Amino acid sequence: MSDTPNLRQAALDYHAHPKPGKLEIRATKPMANGRDLARAYSPGVAEASLEIKADPSNAELYTARGNLVGVVSNGTAVLGLGNIGALASKPVMEGKAVLFKKFAGIDCFDIEVDESDPEKLADIVCALEPTFGAINLEDIKAPDCFIVEKLCRERMNIPVFHDDQHGTAIVVGAAAKNALYVAGKKFEDIKIVSTGGGAAGIACLNMLVKLGVKRENIWLCDIHGLVYEGRAEDMNPHKSQFAQKTDLRTLDDVIGDADLFLGLSGPNVLKPEMVAKMANRPIIFALANPTPEILPDAAREVAPDAIIATGRSDFPNQVNNVLCFPFIFRGALDVGATEINDAMQIACVDGIADMARATTSAEAAAAYKGEQLTFGPDYLIPKPFDPRLVAVVSSSVARAAMDSGVARRPIPDMEAYKERLNQTVFKSALIMRPVFEAAAAASRRIVFAEGEDERVLRAAQAILEETTETPILIGRPEVIEARCERLGLTVRPGEDFQIVNPEHDNRYYDYWTSYHQIMQRRGVTPDLAKAIMRTNSTAIGAIMVQRGEADSLICGTFGEYRWHLSYVEQVLANGDLRAHGALSLMVLEDGPLFIADTHVRQLPTPAELAETTLGAARHVRRFGLEPKIAFCSQSQFGNQAEGSGKRLRAALEILDSEPRDFTYEGEMNLDVALDPELRSRIFPHSRLEGVANVLIFAHADAASGVRNILKMKANALEVGPILMGMGNKAHIVTPSITARGLLNMAAIAGTPVAHYG
Repeated sequence: MSDTPNLRQAALDYHAHPKPGKLEIRATKPMANGRDLARAYSPGVAEASLEIKADPSNAELYTARGNLVGVVSNGTAVLGLGNIGALASKPVMEGKAVLFKKFAGIDCFDIEVDESDPEKLADIVCALEPTFGAINLEDIKAPDCFIVEKLCRERMNIPVFHDDQHGTAIVVGAAAKNALYVAGKKFEDIKIVSTGGGAAGIACLNMLVKLGVKRENIWLCDIHGLVYEGRAEDMNPHKSQFAQKTDLRTLDDVIGDADLFLGLSGPNVLKPEMVAKMANRPIIFALANPTPEILPDAAREVAPDAIIATGRSDFPNQVNNVLCFPFIFRGALDVGATEINDAMQIACVDGIADMARATTSAEAAAAYKGEQLTFGPDYLIPKPFDPRLVAVVSSSVARAAMDSGVARRPIPDMEAYKERLNQTVFKSALIMRPVFEAAAAASRRIVFAEGEDERVLRAAQAILEETTETPILIGRPEVIEARCERLGLTVRPGEDFQIVNPEHDNRYYDYWTSYHQIMQRRGVTPDLAKAIMRTNSTAIGAIMVQRGEADSLICGTFGEYRWHLSYVEQVLANGDLRAHGALSLMVLEDGPLFIADTHVRQLPTPAELAETTLGAARHVRRFGLEPKIAFCSQSQFGNQAEGSGKRLRAALEILDSEPRDFTYEGEMNLDVALDPELRSRIFPHSRLEGVANVLIFAHADAASGVRNILKMKANALEVGPILMGMGNKAHIVTPSITARGLLNMAAIAGTPVAHYG
């Protein structure tokens, strides 16, 4: 616990406001009328109950059980707090439930049981089997936790997992695997000295044995000293399996030449002089919380090359169970596993370890701003906020469950399963799939104007890993190379992608003369053209597209939209290409919503509104959707003679002058566009059916305002803005865009214009 009053109060306020606790229950089905009630409860609910009675496996089809975990504790061993009792443990268990939902989309009930007898507690847990798809045992003191888990696993036909044991062991196993890789050592060769004979400590040692450590090379110490053959004090069968036949008795006696120290005990147990006795390049996992067995700085004073992990977030390499439990349960639930066995646990170890060696995701980098996230001594395991964990780790666990024969519902297509998991964390994944598929058919060159930006560098890495496109970056090579190195990216300028250096490029003469030729009758002198081609990366990128050296330009990660637009239009606009609107795709919880024109025309004419509408309809179809377009205004079906309604009605007449292959209607209020029942009452003969998925506004201010409100208050994810009318030769993003957003825009830019007209 923190001694800082401000932090203490902030934590209490977090739990108390705006409503007490961290959880609530939300219905997943509508409950708006008598018909809904009759289906949700009597009499309709009987049909689901009868189906489950006939076949118990139907519970996964008709109830939430297949995605529901019970977190069960009696509060006898809460991390850092000890035996605080069942009731006081509830905030911790609620927190565990929140982490299940956040990181793996798993629903969770926390169940705090006032029962200290392990056999009675096991009886209670076993009686809960009809409710849950799996059980997470939590914060139960040793050795009771061993008894409870053993009894539950023997009697229940669903996964039972004591996270304090196995979750810790899995993350320690992953960290150890990568630490040994960095140190150039092997499991089968190392000597381990461990402090802490509790549940977590024993489970970690058992995991290390499964990974290849020889049992005779493990030296276990507890509060009474070394665990040795013949010792009677405070022993149990779990400790006895690591008893050594020796006359040595203390931690100091056995620490010499140890390759790995594993601490799950208490503060300051490992002294600097003990570290000095360890082998070269020692690995020190000091995991006691809140004060570790030795602080990293103290260890490095005597062993500068030590590889260190702790249980704290303010040091590198935090060993945190959240890297494990959401994802191992996700994989187990999705295949209907009857247990979480050794094969699944080792698959989880391997998945976590492999993730750390991969390039860090942009999302993890954003969540841990300023931290070095490059694989090495200070980055052995990935960060919990890396969204790729759920697909990589959960699919590894699911595959191991199938291979080991404990999966009741095997997954036939593992790649499709991984894609579904990605869609749960990347909100744009599903809607963007048709665009990525179309882009995969072409190998287009995408030039990024702001090539030194971290988001662009991360997007370039993702483009090379996930698409067939070729990124081109405008920027200084030494800056780009240094930032790639600092960010832990594997791509390198000149090798993996082309760079255009504004300060020195052998095409400089060609670029400024091309720009001057275009602009010489618009007041641009040769000297000004030269200056622009040295300083204006948007203009440089546009010239590259104009000269055929790139297929599309992406710019706008900083600066004002219309400033970028002016250079795009100067260079690329012609009789056939004219910017006629910006279309933003907003990915909401209940589906996609397109908004136009958010940036290009401040006060469009009726003809311009009609042109924007036609462009929006074409682009919406790129996403595999049929456009349902609503003209939005304060006016409603002609009830205001002037203002935006007048211009929208005129645009409607223009569109009506020719046959169209999409549905449009207007002008109307926003609620009418999005509520078919309300629309049917106000305008019964509307040609628009259902909910509109495209909103066209007569003012850029209105379109942009709605876009920003949805982003900030409805947690909408924006794809775009998509610049319409420029033949996919340029797109201007906004400064709030993420690396994932740039990857999406690259896919849009990577689609040949023939795919969408």
